[in-house]
Amino acid sequence: MKPFGEWKVGTYSDEDIAELQKQGYSKLLSALLCARGLAAPDKAKEFMRHDTGLLLDPMLMTDMDKAVARIKKAVANKERVAIYGDYDVDGLTSSTLMASWFRRQGIEVETYIPERLTEGYGISEDALKCIKSKDVTLIVTVDCGVTAIEQVALAKEMGIELVITDHHECLDTLPDAVAVVNPHRKDCPYPFKGLAGVGVAFKLICALEGPEKLEQVIHDYCELVAIGTIADIMPVIGENRTIIHYGLQALRATENLGLDCLMSEIGIDKKKINGTDVSFNLIPKLNAAGRMGRVQTAFELLMVSDVKEAPRLAAELCQMNMERRQVENRIFSEAIEMLGDVRHIDTPIVLATDNWHHGVSGIVASRLAERFGVPSVIICLEGESGRGSCRSYGCFNVFEALDYCKDTLTSFGGHEYAAGLTLKSDMVEAFKAKLTEYYVATEGERLPPCLPIDYCVEDMSLLTIEEIETFKLMEPWGMCNAPPSLCLRDVTIESLAAIGNDRHLKMRISKDGQYLDCIFFMVTLKDLGMKVGTQVDIAFEPGINDFRGVRSVQLLLKDVRAARRFNDPSLKLARKYLSGASLLPMEKAILLPDRTDCARVWNHITHRSRHFTGRCEELLPDIALHSNSSSLGRVYICLKTFDELGLIKLKENDDRIDIHIPKFESKVCLTDSAILERLR
Repeated sequence: MKPFGEWKVGTYSDEDIAELQKQGYSKLLSALLCARGLAAPDKAKEFMRHDTGLLLDPMLMTDMDKAVARIKKAVANKERVAIYGDYDVDGLTSSTLMASWFRRQGIEVETYIPERLTEGYGISEDALKCIKSKDVTLIVTVDCGVTAIEQVALAKEMGIELVITDHHECLDTLPDAVAVVNPHRKDCPYPFKGLAGVGVAFKLICALEGPEKLEQVIHDYCELVAIGTIADIMPVIGENRTIIHYGLQALRATENLGLDCLMSEIGIDKKKINGTDVSFNLIPKLNAAGRMGRVQTAFELLMVSDVKEAPRLAAELCQMNMERRQVENRIFSEAIEMLGDVRHIDTPIVLATDNWHHGVSGIVASRLAERFGVPSVIICLEGESGRGSCRSYGCFNVFEALDYCKDTLTSFGGHEYAAGLTLKSDMVEAFKAKLTEYYVATEGERLPPCLPIDYCVEDMSLLTIEEIETFKLMEPWGMCNAPPSLCLRDVTIESLAAIGNDRHLKMRISKDGQYLDCIFFMVTLKDLGMKVGTQVDIAFEPGINDFRGVRSVQLLLKDVRAARRFNDPSLKLARKYLSGASLLPMEKAILLPDRTDCARVWNHITHRSRHFTGRCEELLPDIALHSNSSSLGRVYICLKTFDELGLIKLKENDDRIDIHIPKFESKVCLTDSAILERLR
């Protein structure tokens, strides 16, 4: 169960919500808009646009004119052209997009997509030699190339010119290509910087076809652009809202034979396909080809025109994804076994072996980070060297951590949340020690991530199908426009059931005579640690379940924690006692914990983390719940006693509590506590 920190509830005023309701928006949608800073009706209306008016002039991009001129020259002269892409879904859809456009111009292009396992990312010398052998005179890169300074120079020596289209960060020096089209160029005035690689390729085609053919370009290519944009987790604002909106529309009536067969093979009703289907069903299948070292299969599927070949390729891709999942689950299980029988880990996980598949190492690292709440590194050893995938957790910057460890590494790259590395096999332990050293030193930067909450629903009867459906006006969802995150306070767990081979939970809750069903994915009964009848607060994404034609509200849970019982009189009594006031014998009995009480609180906090913090009104009830205590005052006394004896360092500031558990070796006896002695 993912250990979130605080719930950050959005700020909004009832007056602003009421004003948006007057404009015709529902109560829940109005609250969501206000929580996201869109209380003004004109701002709300502008944000929810997804029309073609949001698409900017592609000629605003630096070098776009040069790229268009060189490609038109190649088409006019029937030159041999190659598309150079990448093995992820952004690169795959970009390659398909450009190859399809050239085919429509009567040019049979070579398409080169390097294999993840044997070649890696970017332009290589071997690839250039292969392309040169086919008499290519122009290479158009998609989703790569902006840092390939040496490779572009080599291509130039071979007599090959390059047009580079990319969306990754640029170096101070750019490759000496005919054109370098990238909105992240320092000298590029293009206003929107959030395009995926396929988005930049799309803008190139828009420029090649001209503004008068924009509608046709959207019709022909937008579904590919949408898939690549969603896959690369680009911000769903501005142009990307239009791209994804029209792309999903196109998918519902797709003319792409390969995509149509893939959706049929998966079991997606293409007439109802949405962003979630694309993210969790389509994209993993396309990604599997690159991860398993057979990216060409996915490219062939997207380009196929043979009605007999398309179903075979779709089935092969789905089989490949099943293999990927089996490999991933095997590696994850082996990683858990290597960690031993532990519930809590408070330093980075670094695991290495020579029988793991590098194509899924990033997924396994992500799962470990989510499960244990610490950064994780999975290293695949190959002889004297190893390649690793790193995933962060919380606010910890994994790229800066690798920079600190660089003397133990051969190379590294990435960003603050995900990175890759190479190292010598005999440096794994040194790297692990260095990473742990940095992690401990940056203690304040590695707290659990906060969970943003848009709106706290006071009246559960507000969660109706009609209200929830109004959220569709905010779609498409994604980065910078997450699905609505709501919470309910003080609900009762009415029933709990394990589903999906005990990997997920189904829960029924009630409040004020209202009942709703909930699903908690990737959380087991053991992970939850709660029972029927418990009062809890829940954070969730509202959804609608359509089962055999029957539609009902279903809450997709994100977090569940003990209901806030901060008005518990025993807590007030404990604070009164600790301030020096005298208590009656009956009051002392309410507060005095026995050894079992202390042991339960101690076991919970030590299995939780060595350092955690939160609001008193959330943290104390949560500790009480998991310690099987009905008294906040008694839990508070336990914590103050542990602090007194040096077992923990407890800091209180206004309404917050900070708990740090230092390493210690000396034995401590509860009978040495003055706090407990005065209560006896």
